[in-house]
Amino acid sequence: MIQIAIDGPAGSGKSTTAKGISKILNINYMDTGAMYRAMAYAMLTRGVDLSQERDVMSEMKDISLRVEYLGSEQHILINGEDVTSHLRLPEVSKGASAVAKIAKIREYLVDIQRKTAEKYDIVMDGRDIGTCVLKDAPVKFYLTASIRKRAQRRYNQLKQAGIDSDLKQLEDEIALRDKNDKQREVSPLRMADDAILIDNSELTEKQVNDIILSRVREVYGADV
Repeated sequence: MIQIAIDGPAGSGKSTTAKGISKILNINYMDTGAMYRAMAYAMLTRGVDLSQERDVMSEMKDISLRVEYLGSEQHILINGEDVTSHLRLPEVSKGASAVAKIAKIREYLVDIQRKTAEKYDIVMDGRDIGTCVLKDAPVKFYLTASIRKRAQRRYNQLKQAGIDSDLKQLEDEIALRDKNDKQREVSPLRMADDAILIDNSELTEKQVNDIILSRVREVYGADV
């Protein structure tokens, strides 16, 4: 099985890159960050205070998450409802960092992620793929970029979706998200020792893809 792990902080281009690689190689793509955002969205729409772990765990008993693919697009369903279109809202992204600290939620989602990787060739992106979910993946990358560049990307995403946002506020939110992700007790954000670092602040999407594809073909063969 082909297993490609891509980690990195918020807004580093993980999802865009992973989607592109999955299409080029014609393999499945799993956006694990979207799974945590979906859990946060489910809690927020139910009025749950994400800072209260006991309340979150109580509500989780009634929540079921499923990943489906429509063509090459990943969709997240909560109790049968497709919530994918809601997952890039700022409050949902912020909430994802809170639910990601909860060990039981991580265990639940990591189990889904690992079982998927056992069945299919896959490129998976997140914050702990190379260090936790797919520790034995032969190909690992850590994508990063400056906070300003990442905030600008998120601003453009929201603008394209018709959502107004403030660039400075996005920068502050991303800086806080970085801090929370790196300092959490359960599977903190860090680069795997055997991962390849890619700072894409000034790189094009094609340049990043070329770096990744070169390594993938070095490991799995030129015919991949």
